[in-house]
Amino acid sequence: MNISNKSLFKNKCFVNGEWINSANNSSIDVINPATLKSIGKVPDCGTKETHEAIKKAYESWKNWKEKTALERSILLKKWNDLILANQEDLAQIMTIEQGKPISESRAEIVYGASFVEWFAEECKRVYGDIIPDRFKDKRTVVIKQPIGVVGAITPWNFPSSMITRKCAPALAVGCPVIIKPAPQTPFSALALASLAEKAGFPKGVINILTGDAEKIGKELCSNSLVRKISFTGSTEVGKILLKQSAPTVKKVSLELGGHAPFIAFEDCDIDEAVTGAIQSKFRNTGQTCVCANRIFIHEKIYEIFIKKFTEEVSKIKVGNGLEENVTAGPLIDNLAVEKVKDHIQDAIKKGSKIAIGGKPHDLGGNFYEPTILYDVSIKAKITNEETFGPVAPIYKFSSEKEVIEMANNSEYGLASYFFSRDIGRIWRVSEALEYGIVGVNTGLPSKAEIPFGGMKQSGLGREGSKYGLEDFLEIKYINMAGI
Repeated sequence: MNISNKSLFKNKCFVNGEWINSANNSSIDVINPATLKSIGKVPDCGTKETHEAIKKAYESWKNWKEKTALERSILLKKWNDLILANQEDLAQIMTIEQGKPISESRAEIVYGASFVEWFAEECKRVYGDIIPDRFKDKRTVVIKQPIGVVGAITPWNFPSSMITRKCAPALAVGCPVIIKPAPQTPFSALALASLAEKAGFPKGVINILTGDAEKIGKELCSNSLVRKISFTGSTEVGKILLKQSAPTVKKVSLELGGHAPFIAFEDCDIDEAVTGAIQSKFRNTGQTCVCANRIFIHEKIYEIFIKKFTEEVSKIKVGNGLEENVTAGPLIDNLAVEKVKDHIQDAIKKGSKIAIGGKPHDLGGNFYEPTILYDVSIKAKITNEETFGPVAPIYKFSSEKEVIEMANNSEYGLASYFFSRDIGRIWRVSEALEYGIVGVNTGLPSKAEIPFGGMKQSGLGREGSKYGLEDFLEIKYINMAGI
């Protein structure tokens, strides 16, 4: 591993300011998806370690919530500066354990740090209200206070930015966090904890546990000392966590599955639309919850779009993400490869045609060719299920009304995209799409300043922006009489 700051590569969990092993010294292997070789081992923690981490986090909350917004802001800014100063090492760690191209990993480190910077400033603006009272001798005051211990369960596809997007707002308003990273990508999380320790966060305020997802998740959800769960992952797991959190009536935010529509209208700039489709569909080898899963092209530009899109996809270079010229890495594991195969085979059986790709890459292992399918049937699996891979299915449409109905015909409602130059259409379609995020003439709408989240079965709550603080705060109303 080509990193200069060797202290960033940790193989122990971080609890209450100490680096620990699991109680029984058991561990789990972490595999590089590009080489299929072991990177190292991390502790296989479970219920016991999680219970102890919750206890320590709760004890730390008593002092952490009393810090001023300025004091917390200063620590967050130190963390931000350390993340940026170690960008290259953090990117190397990410690519080795996750597989994405090193250029994307570098970009993610900067993107992740932007949440720390944003909430370091935003925490100074947690305002309350004074409400005019109807009685002369009373005053009505509304204040906001930190909710308490937060359990953050994060995914493998963005192993750094999903942690900062959840934890920066929690820490900013005075909540300690217990982070459960995905088993495929624990080292990115542990590296962030190392930098947080260096930044000077008090013991117990930031904790990271690796290991048994079911046991750790269940304890986080059932323990009454945890007052908030933030999860990014599949809709199926999100429903389980929501159910487990119900007995203790926790506040829960869920960023779940997506099945993003991408629409190119006849009046769009076709070259811009092609660029947007490449950005949205093939970033991180199609392993993002907001990537385009259904690409709807107006019949008047259908053939020319496919031609130009295919030409651009043919330029994607697949390989080990550590190589500078690689623009698509491997899928995360063999299960992901098999799902891609299944969706493509099913689509072909139902009449789809292949413009490019359609089979495992010559590199073998977890590598798969960037693929375009066209004339895809609405009955195909890929039309209704999230693929999470480098496959772009294309559908033809003829009218605005028709494509809005097709786009909204999904149980998911996270992200959507469309390209048009008609200002009236831009307003109509933006308002009609049943998605929490709408990218107009762009395939990359995410940033720290925007409220990221979905509708329907894509989740609850929002992350990022000024709205991202609200899920970590309780609203308290104080009525003062006898004035």
